[in-house]
Amino acid sequence: MQLHINRHSTIETFSLPFQSTTLLQALYAIKANQDPSLTFDSNCRSGICGACAVRVNGKEVLACGHEVQSDDLIEPLNHHEVVRDLKVNRHPAHQQLTTATAWLHAPREAIITPQEVSLTQQQSDCILCNSCYSSCPVLAVNPNFIGPFALSRAYRYSADPREGNQPEIIAQLQSNGIWDCTLCGECTAVCPQGIDPKMDITLLRSTATQLGYSDPNFQTMDFGFGGF
Repeated sequence: MQLHINRHSTIETFSLPFQSTTLLQALYAIKANQDPSLTFDSNCRSGICGACAVRVNGKEVLACGHEVQSDDLIEPLNHHEVVRDLKVNRHPAHQQLTTATAWLHAPREAIITPQEVSLTQQQSDCILCNSCYSSCPVLAVNPNFIGPFALSRAYRYSADPREGNQPEIIAQLQSNGIWDCTLCGECTAVCPQGIDPKMDITLLRSTATQLGYSDPNFQTMDFGFGGF
């Protein structure tokens, strides 16, 4: 089996004796037996922490759970500063949780039904692997975009019955937020937890509309009637 790893924009090829193994095991084997300088992130090795997220053949995966195939191309996450090899700096992306003010703004007592719990339970399972952030095409043109996982987290709290000031959360998402998303669904496709940021952003847009907001890009859209 051969693996190709993008290291500092240079593709290096490593041969492995395995017929079948996870990508993380393969990376550890390369580091132990061929190149001890190979750098990557890992922690729990069981799909819980999200630290080992990388791209394989252009798609974001968790290395600990991905079964590699010969000639796979392994690359670091998109839209992140590469520290070395497959290790990236995730801190700027995680700071978007602060930008989105993804927490309860005005906590209040509330009786929460099982149905209400189910509305936001999956969003609470986010492991901050940054796969959705890496896959987002908006970030390629707008690095200030809040990003999928921060918007999903904002939805989780905006829909919480204990939130007494939902409009405050929605107000923080107007600039570089919910209206900048193209709703392409790439974030949903790569989430290892089955979270659907596209739907969460759609629901946030609906709430924003009810509060009197509108898409600021609407006035500049061309619907094909420019000649009339």
